[in-house]
Amino acid sequence: MADTTIHRTPARRFLAAIDPSILIKDWTPRGLFGRSLIIVVAPMLLLQIVATSVFLDRHWEKVTRGLAYMAANDMALIMRLYDDISDDADYADFVDRIGSTIEVQIAIWPGESLPPEVEPGWFPFLHDTLETEMQSRFDRPVWVDTVTYEKYVDVRVQVPEGVVRALFLRSRVSATNSHIFLSWMAGTSLILLVVAILFLRGQVRPIQRLAQAAEAFGLGRDMPNFKPSGATEVRRAAQALIVMRDRLARQIQQRTAMLAGVSHDLKTPLTRFKLQLAMMGDDPDIRELQDDVVEMQRLLDEYLDFARGQGGETAREVELEDFLEDVRVNAARKGTDIELVIDGPMPIRARPHALKRCITNLVENAASHADHVRLAALRRGAMVEITVDDDGPGIPADQMEDAFRPFHRLDESRNQNRSGSGLGLAIARDVARGHGGDILLLESPLGGLRALVQIPV
Repeated sequence: MADTTIHRTPARRFLAAIDPSILIKDWTPRGLFGRSLIIVVAPMLLLQIVATSVFLDRHWEKVTRGLAYMAANDMALIMRLYDDISDDADYADFVDRIGSTIEVQIAIWPGESLPPEVEPGWFPFLHDTLETEMQSRFDRPVWVDTVTYEKYVDVRVQVPEGVVRALFLRSRVSATNSHIFLSWMAGTSLILLVVAILFLRGQVRPIQRLAQAAEAFGLGRDMPNFKPSGATEVRRAAQALIVMRDRLARQIQQRTAMLAGVSHDLKTPLTRFKLQLAMMGDDPDIRELQDDVVEMQRLLDEYLDFARGQGGETAREVELEDFLEDVRVNAARKGTDIELVIDGPMPIRARPHALKRCITNLVENAASHADHVRLAALRRGAMVEITVDDDGPGIPADQMEDAFRPFHRLDESRNQNRSGSGLGLAIARDVARGHGGDILLLESPLGGLRALVQIPV
């Protein structure tokens, strides 16, 4: 899987400070599911915010003004009745009648004065509205407290005898049922969000399986359980991938069968040449012809290996430690001074015969131009890196890529007297890329050439 992590370098942070769109891109989800979820959630969230702010502001403001107006009328009525009281005996009856009629708790505090003004809190609309409505009903000092009590609003009016105090229920002064509307909005939004997530997962999962199948196909691996699913467009893309895979597989099979026939037809006359030369005795000229026939046989095998490519081999689990040890033993039998360095067991999924051909070609190429070869392997993230180092003359940096060209022979750094068709590195890179990796040529710590094979795990 490709790494999609954004590395916030100083240069990128500077660009993000200049262009906010870069910062937005850095924080935007990379996956299709995350982006699709934003497409669904962002408009819904924006609509909820706008609707809530507009509706609640208008609703709360209108209802609060109306309730404050009614509370001010009640208070004006209370003060008018208070002004009609003639003696102290009527005070108790006045308090009882007000409490039972308009459900307001009344208290009369003789000799008292209004306290200092109370801070209205973080939302002063109720305090300011109620105070304005009260002052518009009568020309007396009014004191309002909407913060101290949770269920009541305290209103006090200064009179010559003292203070008249009235405790109104908060539900009579302001809108208190807005939370029900918010709860319904939050609940329905949560339900819609869950439904959207489930639906998007069902739509994105076939695309994820299609991407996994395409990656596996690119790595030369088969997914027998993969079937087209999802939306019509996704099914069409999956079906096209399956058709393309089958078409390529048939093409490879046809080419392999054709090359097998060509190999049989060419090897038959070469075998007759060998038999005829063997019957002609032991003569220096005959030995030269026999060497030429052997060289032709080897070149023919290389041509067929290059043209055959992967040869339709199935990928399977391979223990790299045992695999490279087998390569080392075979190279040592041919007289190669080779060293193997590997850090413990390292299982990978590969086509063993093709990969062995790749590594063997690199080892033989190094051994033909150097005295010592070192074969090593290590795990680096999601890749396995196999290195073949030699202490030979190496290759100039500007010619390293040319070394992979089929039938290409380097002019200076490698010895021209060596035999070969110039297909060894081309075959090796073809195999590495067939596994979803690649081969790079670098300078070796031994002083010669390093061939770096990268294979995904």
